[in-house]
Amino acid sequence: MIHELVESRFDVLVLGAGPSGHKAAIQAAKVGKRTLIVDREPAAGGECVQRGTIPSKTLRETAAYLMGLRARSEGVLDIAIPPQTKVESLMRRLKAVRTSHGTLLGQQLDRNHVTQWHGRARFLSENIVEVRFPDRSVRRVRADLIVVATGSRPRQPDNVQVDHEHVLDSDSILSMIYLPSSLTILGSGVIACEFASIYAALGVPVKVVDSAPRPLSFLDPELTLRYVQVLEQTGGSYLAGKKLETSRWEGQSVVTRLSDGTELLAEKCLCALGRVANVADLDLAAAGIALTPRGHVPVDENMRTVVPHIYAAGDVVGPPSLAATAVEQGRRAMRHALGLANHAASQHVPVGIYTIPEISTVGLSEEQAIAKHGSALVGRARFDELARAHINGQTHGLLKLIAAPDGRLLGAHVIGEGATELVHVAQMALVGGLSLDAFVDNVFNFPTLAEAYRVAAIDAEAQRAKRAAA
Repeated sequence: MIHELVESRFDVLVLGAGPSGHKAAIQAAKVGKRTLIVDREPAAGGECVQRGTIPSKTLRETAAYLMGLRARSEGVLDIAIPPQTKVESLMRRLKAVRTSHGTLLGQQLDRNHVTQWHGRARFLSENIVEVRFPDRSVRRVRADLIVVATGSRPRQPDNVQVDHEHVLDSDSILSMIYLPSSLTILGSGVIACEFASIYAALGVPVKVVDSAPRPLSFLDPELTLRYVQVLEQTGGSYLAGKKLETSRWEGQSVVTRLSDGTELLAEKCLCALGRVANVADLDLAAAGIALTPRGHVPVDENMRTVVPHIYAAGDVVGPPSLAATAVEQGRRAMRHALGLANHAASQHVPVGIYTIPEISTVGLSEEQAIAKHGSALVGRARFDELARAHINGQTHGLLKLIAAPDGRLLGAHVIGEGATELVHVAQMALVGGLSLDAFVDNVFNFPTLAEAYRVAAIDAEAQRAKRAAA
């Protein structure tokens, strides 16, 4: 019985210490609220630090460096990766990176006097949560405000037999001991495409399979075309319009059967067919919350659930499922819960995809701009037009600017080295309401990749001049 146990009382309870939960807890503590954060891991950071962003990007950095060195040396250095290379050997810095980032996050919680518990939580009612600790002890917590920020986990379809040894998901793929001799990837979203480009760059023959006509179908087609071109140059391939029947280990290899009768054989298979909210053990029903058909926690624009004092943020609420947006969601949720002023949600949030090469976008696409303004100015800067790209040996990139008919910037789309850094120039230009003239009339360092903004703006301005003369 609930009344038989002494309850701990807090003003705010945050479930999950990932990007959104961490930010929500600190926001509450900064205004003097007694705050508790509970996580299954002993250190802060959540999936982002333990199995997601930090580990995969550490491996990606090695792959991208080796690929870049190969391009820069033009065959002078033999940097082929030997067969049966241990994956761990390509991620030697991971422990240091993970420890450093986790320690920093923990120190931030300590500095703001946030109480931290290491345990598994589940709702007993809309105000009471039970926490089970690793030593099997149990405590109950009553809180006025609760934030669910427990992240997401890989979705496992019934027709894919994920065994975490031969058929892997995005959590277990980095636990491989050796680089595989071949890899089939199911799906064409962000996770699938990031891992496809990483392993292809490391010399693994990769086949990406999906029913979509192109990977990353939410992006500008010009970007995905270049992504596929680079993937093919590194020994990978994209099998478009293929419906999956089954995929499983059959003794000597993973056999992936497609609806057209095709059978793909590979040493390993990665199932990257989406993620669902990591709430299986939370018993949200006890709090009066039901998931959406896609397995996410439904929230309003302020991240509030159907239960007024319970909020949710981060991957549990679904796309865009990015660490950067999760941080903002956590902060926004807590400020609304505490009645603090919230600025209007930014319309200019960049998307960063850590494929090789990187991809990043912000603002409107060409199609969206035309629908909204009737027409659009489009300027392109191909990296093979930039001296710095030739110096770097990375000439396959593209920066595409989208502007209104009057020249006001509406969006930017970048693929190539440094794309996730370059996009912030466009982000700030959008926030400031700048036009193409700002890029044309100002001086950029030479040689740099940022020069692409001026090249693309001049290209778009030339179109505007032609239209005016017509």
